[in-house]
Amino acid sequence: MPLLDPPLATDHLHITPWDDPVIERIGHDPRSAYAERFWLPALGPTTSMLLRRLAAELDDSPGGVDLEVGDLAAAIGLGGRAGRTGPFHRAFGRATQFKLTMPLAPDVVAVRRVLPPLTQYQVNRLPARLRDEHARWRAEEAARPDVDHQRRRARRLALSLVELGETDEAVERQLHRWGLHPALAHDALRWADERRRPTEPAGPTDATAVTPVSPVAPLSPVAPAELAPPPGSVRGR
Repeated sequence: MPLLDPPLATDHLHITPWDDPVIERIGHDPRSAYAERFWLPALGPTTSMLLRRLAAELDDSPGGVDLEVGDLAAAIGLGGRAGRTGPFHRAFGRATQFKLTMPLAPDVVAVRRVLPPLTQYQVNRLPARLRDEHARWRAEEAARPDVDHQRRRARRLALSLVELGETDEAVERQLHRWGLHPALAHDALRWADERRRPTEPAGPTDATAVTPVSPVAPLSPVAPAELAPPPGSVRGR
């Protein structure tokens, strides 16, 4: 694996989001099925786990976060092996090689919160079975609704469940059961929670505002008919 030159700091790092509206519109969460299925063979397990962990940190601190290098290395199973020639810094080097992270200073790294689709060159390097699976995925993706439609639908479902008094964990779990992508489910839950608070305006005011659907039956492993995802809905990628 490549090493960064100059190397990163060994005590602490400031992680900042790498904003890229195009990739964020068409890409995939590092924790998605797509990333696990197709990016993992290219990146390897350590770099994949690093990107998953950093995505979680940026979910909690969207503006950026300061992390102790030793703690971050331990969180992805590397213990104290955070030296400049060790696997932790090599993982950052590999992520940078694939343009998924970008060092801005020895102690500052910009990180993509969304991974781009594999390039054709990268697809061609996959095993034959995965190449075929990726081709099927692309065909299915072309037939799915656009992201804005998916987001509006996910928010509508989440708001309905929240208004029924379901816990955040139960809402997110049910959205996953209905085939919604984990990133969309997480966004929908946060959006619904904000509108549930008494201090929030009575009605939605932004461009993506939706109207909650009518009350539904209690949660069950199978989606109620009136909320069941239509054919072609989002699956975890």
